[in-house]
Amino acid sequence: MTDQAQSLRKLMDSTDIEDTKVISIVSGKGGVGKSNFSLNFAIGLAKAGKKVVLFDLDIGMANVDILMGVSSRYNIVDMIENELTIWDIIETGPEGISFVSGGSGFTKLFKLTSEKYDRFISQLEGLYKKYDYILFDMGAGVSEDSIQYILAANEAIVVTTPEPTSITDAYAMLKFMHLQDQSMPCSLLVNRSESVSEGESTAENLKRVAKQFLQKEISVLGTIPNDKVVVKAVKHQQPFLLFDPRSKPSQAITNIVASYIGTQTTKEAVLFPSFISKLKGFLTKG
Repeated sequence: MTDQAQSLRKLMDSTDIEDTKVISIVSGKGGVGKSNFSLNFAIGLAKAGKKVVLFDLDIGMANVDILMGVSSRYNIVDMIENELTIWDIIETGPEGISFVSGGSGFTKLFKLTSEKYDRFISQLEGLYKKYDYILFDMGAGVSEDSIQYILAANEAIVVTTPEPTSITDAYAMLKFMHLQDQSMPCSLLVNRSESVSEGESTAENLKRVAKQFLQKEISVLGTIPNDKVVVKAVKHQQPFLLFDPRSKPSQAITNIVASYIGTQTTKEAVLFPSFISKLKGFLTKG
C-alpha cells in the first residue's frame, strides 16, 4: 500500500496542469451503459494525454473495476473508516488511468459525520492539479444524499438511450438538477443508438424540451451506436475502446473525446476550488 501511494505521488509530482475539472456522470435510470461510458471516456481522455481519475460512486452497483478486469484492494469506505489517504486507495487501470472503487456498503459515503465529511474533503483536495479530470460515475437517478456530489461538480454529463422511458427519466434528471442549480452546465450523451440520425434526433429533442420548459441550454456530447462489440468486451472484462479500437463505439468515443477537449478553454478558471467550496457549503448546510 505504501509503495503504491509513493509511486502515485511521484507520478503526479511533475505536472503542468493548470486546474482540475470535476465531472459528474449521471443517468435518469439504470441499464443505459453509464458506467461503461464513464470508463471508456476516461480511457479516451488518457489516450489523448490527459491525467484522469475515475471515482465509482454507483451506490450498490459499483462495477467499474469489473468492467476492466482489475481488482481493488481498497475503496472510499476503507479510506473513511480506516483513515487511509486518498493515495492509498487509488488504483491504476488501463492506459494509466487512476480509479477509486466504490466497493460495497457505499451508502456510508452519503451518511458521514461532520468530522468524517471534512476529512473526506481534505483528502480530495490532495488531487488538485494532480489530474486534468476527476470523473464521478454516479448511481442511476438521484437522492437527497447523493445530489450534493452531483451539484458540486463543475459539469454534469447525462447518459440516456433513445428508449422513451430512458428519455423521460433523463429529462427528469435534467429538471431536478436545474431546479437545484440553474447555472449547472449539462451535456447529453446518447448511448446505444441504432443509427447516427436516431442518436442525434434523441439529443436534439431533449435539448429542445429543456430549452422550452426549463429555459436551460444543454450541449450534446455525442452519440454511441448500439454494437455487439460492447457486450463482447464486457464478457472479456475489457473496455471496448481497447478491446476493439476500430469498432464503431470506439471510434465514437475517440471523436467525443477529441470534440470535448477541443471545447475546453483556459477561461474556465478555479474549477477545482469551486468544487471544494461547494462541497464545504453542503457540509455547512448539513
